Amino acid sequence: MGRKKESEEEKNRLHHVYGLRSNMEYVLGSMFRTEPKLKFVWLVLIFSVTVTRYLWTFISKFVIDAITEGQDSARFLITIGILFAVQVFFTISESYGYSENWYRYINARFFLIIEKNRKFMTQRFQNLEDKDVMDCYQKAGNATSGNEQGVEGMMRTTERFLTNLSVVVAGLVIMGTLSLPVVLGMAAIAVLQSLIQNHTNKVCKKKIWDPLATWWRKDNYMAFTFTDFSAAKDIRMYGLKTFLMNKYKALGEERLAAAKENELRWWVCGQIGNLLWAASQVGLYAWLIYCVVQKDLSVGNFTLYLGSAATFFSYMVSVLGNITDLLAKSREVDDFRSFMDIDADLREGSDPVPPCDNYEFTFEDVWFKYPNAEEYAIKGLNLTVKAGEKLAVVGQNGAGKSTFIKLLLRLYEPTKGRILLNGIDVSTFDRRDYYRLFSPAFQDVCLFAFPLSNNVSMTITDATDKERALKSLQDAGMEEKVAELAKGIDTEVLKVVYDDGVDFSGGEKQKIALARALYKDAPVIVLDEPTAALDALAESRLYREFDRLVSGKTAIYISHRLSSTQFCDHVAMFRDAELAEYGTHESLLEKGGAYSEMFQVQAQYYVE
Repeated sequence: MGRKKESEEEKNRLHHVYGLRSNMEYVLGSMFRTEPKLKFVWLVLIFSVTVTRYLWTFISKFVIDAITEGQDSARFLITIGILFAVQVFFTISESYGYSENWYRYINARFFLIIEKNRKFMTQRFQNLEDKDVMDCYQKAGNATSGNEQGVEGMMRTTERFLTNLSVVVAGLVIMGTLSLPVVLGMAAIAVLQSLIQNHTNKVCKKKIWDPLATWWRKDNYMAFTFTDFSAAKDIRMYGLKTFLMNKYKALGEERLAAAKENELRWWVCGQIGNLLWAASQVGLYAWLIYCVVQKDLSVGNFTLYLGSAATFFSYMVSVLGNITDLLAKSREVDDFRSFMDIDADLREGSDPVPPCDNYEFTFEDVWFKYPNAEEYAIKGLNLTVKAGEKLAVVGQNGAGKSTFIKLLLRLYEPTKGRILLNGIDVSTFDRRDYYRLFSPAFQDVCLFAFPLSNNVSMTITDATDKERALKSLQDAGMEEKVAELAKGIDTEVLKVVYDDGVDFSGGEKQKIALARALYKDAPVIVLDEPTAALDALAESRLYREFDRLVSGKTAIYISHRLSSTQFCDHVAMFRDAELAEYGTHESLLEKGGAYSEMFQVQAQYYVE
């Protein structure tokens, strides 16, 4: 019960309510910075829409008055011609405004999507394993997913609100000459209808759509899994099709139930709106008929007021509906900004890493627990990695090896304790500047749909040294494979973008990861089980060759196999989240402890 309450408080911490005014300033400010011409387009639309919505009612009044009063034909035709020309001009102006703003809103939304993606890619790494953060990101994605959702929806709705409001103001002036109580009565009915719509929207978001954030993540995962090439073999060989389809069907039923509940609520809201509209029309017709009978209202004015009243009420409902929509869009913008403001108050170090020839790292009583985890993944770690040292980090799966590396690389921050670089707490350094110290190669290698050379340099083509990239691939053991490729290092990787793209085997991907580390040429090399796809002897040979290539640099080798330990200066063995043994390969063998036992078990792979 306590953990559930804590989780709810965490979700509330991630979600903020900024208010309609603040959100409009945020979204429209971004929009006008991206598309400044929209200010002019909006002025054209506001004026054009207001004129075109009432001009025909005046034309109708003029025609009827001309017929009933027997006006001069020439004057009548000239006036009609002028009014028609005015109508055509403003209709064209309105059309221009709508054609101009359509793509500009999309561009303004794309700018915010870019900002959202940049925020995601610069999130603290530990946030990416936090369910609540990922739900927050999903809702931010929903807020930028379409023309009428979230941020772009607020842009478009604000435009509609301003144009509709202008029509309402003009209607107030026209209808005010008939009867102020009638105008106020129609406005009151429209306000009531708007309040009901806003309540319905608020309830639907809170009770239906917000709880579906996790559903969207599940749906995206299932859709990705169905088309993921790496999953295709397992799906076929283990007969997972039925299992996956049943899971997807269950997801669909959950979504359908939400859609039904949403539709029912809005149906009820719509019927109430229809009754209110009917009441306003009955009242309007009753008043106009009374004015014709008792106050000698002319037929032309009857037509003018009837048409104007219909326009006024329709746009009054629209204006209030726009306000309801803006409030709804504001709630979605809350989702977007809540994600963008994650860790906004976090004060990270900004100091540059002092340039020097040697970098020494010290872990001082470091403890670490993953988000929402109960047990510590690292307990009381005290360890120093000296400059130029070769350190082998070994242990069974789950012992804490990779967590140690994540802490060293500052992908995570210690829960307790601190990590020092040359005696200075690493948390005081600018994170990106700190990253430049490391050339890492991870076990799970991600290849990108770029040319092979870019997959090695990990930068844009213009900044890529292709000769250096080729040399790095050759040193990593990819010389023969690259020679087989028709386009060499210019070969496109993966078939996502190009049909002639090339995919690589698990072992080849890990060699590409090693080539990346060589290309970056940072002072500290970190290999986090990057050779797991190779056999033990091939791994041992590659490690030795790689160690020769990075001679003089600090190198940390992580593996649950012991192929790297014999040529390293020290071995750190992790067990149950703690540093169980530390020493040279020979001293740990003589000790006869856990390391010696593990080495003896694996010895047959390394005895020549």
